Amino acid sequence: MNRLARDLVVNPIGTAPGSTRARTEGVSPLPLRERVRVRGFCETWSPLPHSSPVKGEEVGQPSLSDKRGDLIKGLLDPRSFLFLLLIIFAAALTSCQKAGPPVSDSEVKAVIEKTAPTSIDDAVWQRAPLHPAKLLLQDMVEPRLMQASTAFVNVQAVSDGQRITFRLSWNDSSPDDLPGPARFGDAVAVQLPAATSADVPAPQMGEPGRPVEITYWSAVFQAVVDGRKDDIQAIFPQATVDHYPFEAAALKTGSPEQVAMAKRYAPARSLGNPMAGPRTQPVQDLIAEGPGTLRLSDKSTSSGTGKRAKDGWTVLLSRPLPQGLQAGSRTQVAFAVWEGSHQEVGARKMRTAWVPLALGASQ
Repeated sequence: MNRLARDLVVNPIGTAPGSTRARTEGVSPLPLRERVRVRGFCETWSPLPHSSPVKGEEVGQPSLSDKRGDLIKGLLDPRSFLFLLLIIFAAALTSCQKAGPPVSDSEVKAVIEKTAPTSIDDAVWQRAPLHPAKLLLQDMVEPRLMQASTAFVNVQAVSDGQRITFRLSWNDSSPDDLPGPARFGDAVAVQLPAATSADVPAPQMGEPGRPVEITYWSAVFQAVVDGRKDDIQAIFPQATVDHYPFEAAALKTGSPEQVAMAKRYAPARSLGNPMAGPRTQPVQDLIAEGPGTLRLSDKSTSSGTGKRAKDGWTVLLSRPLPQGLQAGSRTQVAFAVWEGSHQEVGARKMRTAWVPLALGASQ
């Protein structure tokens, strides 16, 4: 074969002998680079796996406009768009989730703060350790509770060095805050030894000569403090009353004559029985020296409030620190919960044994 014939075979017509195109197109008809989609987002230029540049070959690079077009096409791809939405949703969900307070399984750890919290929603509760206190049947003395109801009460505590405030929350599907025959109210209580010592009295309401102090909250009391009238019409809306003498038109409401007449028909209130109201606090201060010895404290120093949620109660109870308890020291604390719909009242309750209480060091 002469030289001209060889040139026609190796270099097709229209191709200059010795050119890059002449050398490569005779070897492979495929382009040396192709666009490769990277995880559905964008495209890039990558060599084909079955081709490689040969010596002297000129490798072309995509232009800036090509890159922008490839990126836009990738972002408009439905699969890419859905994947991007999932990433954004996951990031938003993570940022919206609030970290709960730290958990203390073995004891109640009271945080020392300069100012005691007065609200259930105070920010301090996000950093005060939470102790899930396991509740037990009160089956030791009559009247006993033989069927368990509330399993746990979540406990947090904060002190300002003078008082200690407990935040208590528990599950209760049905609110019970109305008094009356065969009605029982929801309630919770905190019990502390009256004096701090290494040897604490029995957790079952203390011992003779070794009293315990109890702060008691009632949903019935809370409803009255929140504005529900504490009278026959409010508690029994279907009741019919013909006439009360102290409601006579001839008596001016609030006059000494009207007040004196009203006391005749409310003997418990006229004698100063605190259970008869009027009530300004939903809590009571109580003292006991053993089962069956519970009585009102001579002084009322506690305060508190309760808030109903969809699935239970959250209650704030504040009281002075017991005698001898200060920052850095320890004592014991106990809790009790009454579920009204379970006919719990008095000794029929769910309660804890003594739980260690550690008062943090002052800041």
